[in-house]
Amino acid sequence: MIVSLSSVLLLGAVLGLMLRNRTLGTGGATIAALFGFCLASTGAAPAINDALQSLADSLSQIG
Repeated sequence: MIVSLSSVLLLGAVLGLMLRNRTLGTGGATIAALFGFCLASTGAAPAINDALQSLADSLSQIG
């Protein structure tokens, strides 16, 4: 759990810097994918999935 959380924080910080500096290329895409995989293994994954599902449901009601 500690390794997973620290890797999520590290990859999130690197991804944030790459987005801020507009240097998101192939390496950035790899960092983003790794960040997603690490984030999925944390306790935040169910809350994120629920929020995305609610957003999708709301958007489907509009259209």
